[in-house]
Amino acid sequence: MKTKHPASEGLVALLEPFIDTVVICTMTALTIVIANPASWAEAREGESIGGVTITSDAFATVLPWFPYVLTIAVMLFAISTVLTWGYYCLKAWTYLFGRSKASEITFKVLYTLFAVAGALLTLQTLIDMADAVLFMLAVINIIGLYLLAPVVKRELNSFLEYVRSRKAGGSGDADEDPEPVKTTV
Repeated sequence: MKTKHPASEGLVALLEPFIDTVVICTMTALTIVIANPASWAEAREGESIGGVTITSDAFATVLPWFPYVLTIAVMLFAISTVLTWGYYCLKAWTYLFGRSKASEITFKVLYTLFAVAGALLTLQTLIDMADAVLFMLAVINIIGLYLLAPVVKRELNSFLEYVRSRKAGGSGDADEDPEPVKTTV
């Protein structure tokens, strides 16, 4: 994908966490609190009840067929997550180790082995490993964000200035649009 302003990609990318975390998670939590399903009471008493079970029971109080829809949604989410993370991992792998055929095959073999191991592990072990890896990746990402903050600020200010000049009635040619920057998503 090509863009003249990388900051515009970043601003658009902010929508997904907002919609997912603020809108969808809030609606789900409110549904659980309002419906007050029996599984939620069991979970509060210390029973080992999963969030999907509580959500399914809460929505089933109004829509008896909803657990089937939720099952399909969770399955599609799991498949799309495995595919998306596989793609992102492959791109990171080829960036770090080169884009040779041997490098890509090595990654695909390792990814397949981890997928098989994930299927064989207990759910709690898998969740603990995923949490540890995501924590490690978050720390690396935060360090990168800190180091790149001046670049991000400069790009954002450039984009906002471009937007202001366009709104002021100018064609934006005064500063001449920069060449498109190739970004990978």
